Amino acid sequence: MIPNQWYAILDSKEIRKKNKPIGVTRLGENLVLWRDSAGEVHCLYDRCCHRGAALSTGKIKENNIQCPFHGLEYDGTGKCTLIPANSSIAKIPKFFKVHAYKVQERHGFIWIWWGKSQDTYPPLPWFEDVNRDFHYYTIRDHWKAHYSRVIENQLDVMHLPFVHHNTIGRGNKTVVEGPIVEISDNYEKVWFMNRRENGKLPIKYSELKKPPYPPLLHFKFPHIWQNKLSSDGRIIVAFTPIDDSNTMVYTRFIQKFVRIPILKQIASFIGKISSIIILHQDRRVVETQTPKISQLKSEEKLIPGDLPIIHYRRRRNELKNELKNNLKDISVADKL
Repeated sequence: MIPNQWYAILDSKEIRKKNKPIGVTRLGENLVLWRDSAGEVHCLYDRCCHRGAALSTGKIKENNIQCPFHGLEYDGTGKCTLIPANSSIAKIPKFFKVHAYKVQERHGFIWIWWGKSQDTYPPLPWFEDVNRDFHYYTIRDHWKAHYSRVIENQLDVMHLPFVHHNTIGRGNKTVVEGPIVEISDNYEKVWFMNRRENGKLPIKYSELKKPPYPPLLHFKFPHIWQNKLSSDGRIIVAFTPIDDSNTMVYTRFIQKFVRIPILKQIASFIGKISSIIILHQDRRVVETQTPKISQLKSEEKLIPGDLPIIHYRRRRNELKNELKNNLKDISVADKL
């Protein structure tokens, strides 16, 4: 995983109840999250500093989380506020603390900053033209694959007529002209113009002009993707790393072309069902890929149609290399 980035780790609705901890594995780490009485979400490393018990199996007391083993309590900053065996008036050593994660709740997701603490943090990786006017359903889908492989699948413009031959890949457009890729900072945009075989070679990337219409595929590092079907209909996905072998895929078909309350729910639900079918067609193939983790230098033999994936790998590699010197500040630096 790429350190010093914001990651969407849960849908907001997964933490419904106040003062009830939940434990999850994300980014290779065991985490505990809870909402306090004001509805604010807190996230700590799920391990008591005393004897290593999972805090997620404890309970919330006055907005703090209590270890189920010996009753130690921690606030939302990870600071231990009580060691019962030492009495309530005893001074608590400063090293009695648990790592706390910077948390934001935005766009219907719970985000954590995975990396070194900052004086100021960069903005969340989101799409500016996606706002509350859109209605959506969220799909949670567990893939037995590294998140880099799952992301690359959504940047792959060649697989549609094969993996999705009876859904979105109908038309047998197997020849890829281009594609055209733009990447600026941590934002990748992809235009692709696939066509049927006609006995002619595809037009090279260098010979193509950027189309007058917006790109279909959008990706923001480290793991947020958008398929911009139209100005009023999109698919947005958060590819959330669980560990090196598993990814939680949060998919939303979002729309605002139907505004009548009941009908917009029906439209979003139909989009949800379609998305599930398409996702499972992808999942069946991606889970078989080797090597399991995508790498810039690989035994794979890439071709011009893989340009979006090549750009993704290059930028991902750059981000990892930029931060190698700071890995000692990250609790699982070996989980890259």
